[in-house]
Amino acid sequence: MPVVDVDPDELRELTGHEEKDDDALQADLFDLGLEFEGWTEDDEMQLEFAPDRLDRLSVEGIARSLRYHYGDDRGVYVPKANDADWTIEVRDQPAERPYVTGAIVRGLDMDDDALASLIQVQEKLHATMGRQRAKGAIGVHDLTMLKGSPATDEGRANKSIEYTSVAPDGDTFVPLDSDAEMTLAEVLDEHPIGDKYADLVRDMDRYPAIYDSIGLFSFPPVINGRRTEVTEGSRDLLIEMTGTDQWTIDHMLNIVCYALSARGGQIERVEVDYGADTAGEYAGGTLERPDLSVDTKTVTHDRIESIIGVSMEPGEVVDCAERAGLNATQTEDGDAYEVEIPPYRVDVLHPLDVVDDIGRAYGFNDLEPTYPDVSTVGGRHERSRLEDAARDALVGLGFEDLLNFHMINEAENFGRMGLAVPRTAERASGDSREQTDAAGAVGAAPPVTIMEPYSEDYTMLRTWALPSLMMVLENNTHRAYPQDLSEIGLAAHVDDSENTGVAEHRTVAGVLARTDVSYEDAKARLQAIAKSFGTDLETPATTHPTFIDGRAAEVVLDGESVGIVGEIHPQVLVEHDLELPVAAFEFRLDALE
Repeated sequence: MPVVDVDPDELRELTGHEEKDDDALQADLFDLGLEFEGWTEDDEMQLEFAPDRLDRLSVEGIARSLRYHYGDDRGVYVPKANDADWTIEVRDQPAERPYVTGAIVRGLDMDDDALASLIQVQEKLHATMGRQRAKGAIGVHDLTMLKGSPATDEGRANKSIEYTSVAPDGDTFVPLDSDAEMTLAEVLDEHPIGDKYADLVRDMDRYPAIYDSIGLFSFPPVINGRRTEVTEGSRDLLIEMTGTDQWTIDHMLNIVCYALSARGGQIERVEVDYGADTAGEYAGGTLERPDLSVDTKTVTHDRIESIIGVSMEPGEVVDCAERAGLNATQTEDGDAYEVEIPPYRVDVLHPLDVVDDIGRAYGFNDLEPTYPDVSTVGGRHERSRLEDAARDALVGLGFEDLLNFHMINEAENFGRMGLAVPRTAERASGDSREQTDAAGAVGAAPPVTIMEPYSEDYTMLRTWALPSLMMVLENNTHRAYPQDLSEIGLAAHVDDSENTGVAEHRTVAGVLARTDVSYEDAKARLQAIAKSFGTDLETPATTHPTFIDGRAAEVVLDGESVGIVGEIHPQVLVEHDLELPVAAFEFRLDALE
């Protein structure tokens, strides 16, 4: 989950509630769904929140939510934007990265806090919506260091810059944190930031570049030029964003503009002029950005009451919507509301999202629990009974029970475990070790992937649980050993024979991390579990890329092959920074029935 570092004093100042102590502030933040995770070395709060609320990636966004929570602000706020004085002319840009957007923000007082907040929101947006800059990348420049070219088309804004492409060994510039003139190819080879993001552009014939009349000043999505570096003395900024999707970069821009507006900045529009021969769907068109238009959703009164579970007067619904930063207008028939959504809210995709906001403003903690109006008596499902019994058996054998996320990414689920990514999913990039194809192996099934994930950390449903346990071991190398961990959880894979196209099952996984662990230790635990459930266990030898050859076996319960047991391969251990052996097993829960 995204974590943002926030100075509580700055947060109090931006909300106008300096009387709030830390405990009261944390309680108010929790009401908004932001959980306090601890303190940094600089006495800043670490706040974790749901990845859908990307408008809270900055202290300014969090302060805005608190002001609505306190009732100091109400309804949709759209900052005034001045007419465009600059144009971004798009000419011969790379087809692999065809889209650009931008804005001017003037009159800022960029002190140390404002600059740190701007850098943080830029980094967090890169990691979430921007998919580590692959889908969208942000460049922020000191406008006073730019010299605009006269616009090429009559009727355009007074000054222009150009988004185009350049040969890797073409023009040069001085990148940030450097004193040397470099070509873009040299940036990728010699600059640490260039090396980090080289894979984003390496396969392009010509690289993305942005010019003013002086020359090249930005190499998106890799690095900006030193000439336009933003410092504490900067007052007027150019924000430019390039990417593979116009909607994404436009909404990233809105979030940044709202954050800077909260610092007193005056937003100024920028014209984006796509040439007739350019790539992408906007060829020959002109866009005015930022796009601060307000979206609208319709939600019925009955739906609000049924989902929240309380009776509400129309005026109360409108009040809650306004305290959530929305505008709600009752329709003529009185049965529904037209709800306006502000431009910085990228998460409101459905009327249910509106109901969630209204419920949060009402106060989930104020809801009275009620018994359902049904005549049946509830009880545990047989699967739940089986799961509890298996969990008790594992705890009795000394395992610490875990609950991990069911979401994961391809690199963690496959690449770092030695498995090749199945052909239905993209191969994980940047993996340092060889991956082995093992069709039919435990965990090697084609994954259920998310088409538009918010975070690169969670792009698919895991196909097995062992990678989750290895990640826990990796994050706990500072803890004492032995570490015996287990989990019973969900795994899934693509299966065309299912009505949904997805096959789900509950899986049982365990790891034993200690200096003297061996295959026999993991098998002994399996034997104890099988005996307690009255099932016959067999362990015929097998091979699996995650395990050492000759130290791995199938888990066969009552004649059915349902899992794997063995010693983890040394390369997998090195990939997870583990310096002692690990034995592990995984099998299907339903095999114990």
